Amino acid sequence: MKIGIYGRSFDGSFITNIQELFDTLDSFGWEVVIYQPFRSYLAPRINLAGSEAVFNKYHDIKDKIDVLISIGGDGTFLETINIVRDTGIPILGVNTGRLGFLASTYKENILEVLNDIKDGNYRLQTRSMLNLITEDGLFGEDNFALNELTVHKKDSSSMITIHTYIGDLYLNSYWADGLIIATPTGSTAYSLSCGGPIMVPGAKDYVITPIAPHNLNVRPVVVPDDRTIRLKIEGRGREYLCSLDSRSVTIDSATELIIKRADFELNVIQTQNQNFLNTIRNKMMWGLDRRN
Repeated sequence: MKIGIYGRSFDGSFITNIQELFDTLDSFGWEVVIYQPFRSYLAPRINLAGSEAVFNKYHDIKDKIDVLISIGGDGTFLETINIVRDTGIPILGVNTGRLGFLASTYKENILEVLNDIKDGNYRLQTRSMLNLITEDGLFGEDNFALNELTVHKKDSSSMITIHTYIGDLYLNSYWADGLIIATPTGSTAYSLSCGGPIMVPGAKDYVITPIAPHNLNVRPVVVPDDRTIRLKIEGRGREYLCSLDSRSVTIDSATELIIKRADFELNVIQTQNQNFLNTIRNKMMWGLDRRN
């Protein structure tokens, strides 16, 4: 098996666990390919076999690796999507961050999870993506997101107006600081912090969530993801921010945003003891009673 490794810097307390990860992969006899900047970071900190190849972009791993391991938090996991794209390569998230909805493998469980993968005791959970279409090709080839698309005011403290259509039908003109179009995966991210609902992976929906709306009776709306969503923006400022996950560009009021479901999905590795319901319950601390 050929394993790709992508990651960011991590706290020193994880060094022993990351060393264990590489030692285990070596003991399995699996070939390892490491993201070039991450290998440079790792080299003075852990003992590498020295035989690892490196990669830098999507074309370096397309059809060349079997699994990609993301080492970091959810932000690192989101970055791997620009590497994996439409290849279908399964991703395993090892959490060296904080919350870890996507990077859900804890450092204490690395060895157990790797053995499960070796023995085939895992499943692939598919996550839908959204695709942004604009006349001027915003974001180039990286015009997709796993979590959400967000439009937000930029140069002015004044609210903006986002005229929103589902297909050809007018939904609403949101007078707010911004608007979020979130996938089921993104429903536990920015959208959740703005009052949006939690959706389970596999739901065929988007949630439209306003950011600090002026009208308090405006609430998040769930729409089927087979519908096209169109956004037109206006406000006192001349420029606005448009974000796909963690990537942002500046747009003006002439830009119309068209959001559709992407024609490919992301594969996330989950072992037998991992599932979304356990993750959400533990991360949200449901059922925790301080009196106990």
